[in-house]
Amino acid sequence: MAIPDFSAYEKTIIQQTVDERWGKGKVTVEEVEVELRLYKDDRDVTLCPAIYWLHEDCNFVIAKVFERQSTDERRYRSQFFYSAKDQYGTGIEEYTDLGDCVLYLLRLQADHESERKQHFPTS
Repeated sequence: MAIPDFSAYEKTIIQQTVDERWGKGKVTVEEVEVELRLYKDDRDVTLCPAIYWLHEDCNFVIAKVFERQSTDERRYRSQFFYSAKDQYGTGIEEYTDLGDCVLYLLRLQADHESERKQHFPTS
């Protein structure tokens, strides 16, 4: 069963949170699709709707991995990455609250960026 795309409301939550972090109009989120293994034992991947954005050299992805409209239940996964080898999650496998998902992702990346700059200052 296909997972529904992000609603206008969900996209607004993400865009507004991104705007709060970097300023309105500085970063635009876009809809994409990603292939994920929804369960550890899955051999096949599932096509999932996702929201993607790029800020400086960091990529961000939030994927919707489940939606049951009859109960208004949704689950999301998130990560940020700099390259295929340099990927990070929040330590929480799935979120049921999209606002929490976005906030934790942005906070963790900000903390990570701060540590990177301390260890590898630019000249």
